[in-house]
Amino acid sequence: MTNNSKVDNDLSSLQKIFLVFLSIFLVMGLFFFRGEFKSNAMLDQLAKNSLEPEKALSNGRPTVIEFYADWCEACKEMAPYMVNIKKQNYNKVDVVLLNVDNSRWFDLIEKYDVNGIPKLIFFDAKGEFKGSAIGVRKYSELNEIFIALISNLELPYFTNLSNSTYLISGNNSKQLSFNNIKSEEPRGHG
Repeated sequence: MTNNSKVDNDLSSLQKIFLVFLSIFLVMGLFFFRGEFKSNAMLDQLAKNSLEPEKALSNGRPTVIEFYADWCEACKEMAPYMVNIKKQNYNKVDVVLLNVDNSRWFDLIEKYDVNGIPKLIFFDAKGEFKGSAIGVRKYSELNEIFIALISNLELPYFTNLSNSTYLISGNNSKQLSFNNIKSEEPRGHG
């Protein structure tokens, strides 16, 4: 009978080890998904609180239109920055989110040449195009952009780590490509 009880103890030890590893795995999974849900919730919050583009462009405030997708990791990364900047500038700048997977916005996707996301389009208080940016913007960059829009100043230029300059501001015909910026194809799963 001692052999039988030893086997029972060994199985019990293996079960305990399995349960410990399973617990650790589940806890790590919860932390991962918690962040994922929070980012999705912020994107949803921004999208649900968005004005229609026509209304935002005609209400006498500067407007930032962001083209995004629910699956876009770069969009999720930038969402907390956009939420905070929008709160800081409440009633000074309108933020409009347009999902590139919604066929309702295909005409605007084409009009503003959305070939990567997140893509931001900037308009002054008169609804006139001021410039655009593609890829994740840092909080400090977004803050500078919003201040420039509110103050009706030229939009800022930023330089990335490889010392190449990319343009945010621009006339209707003046836009440069961006180097080393995180972006994803509009309807791909990049």
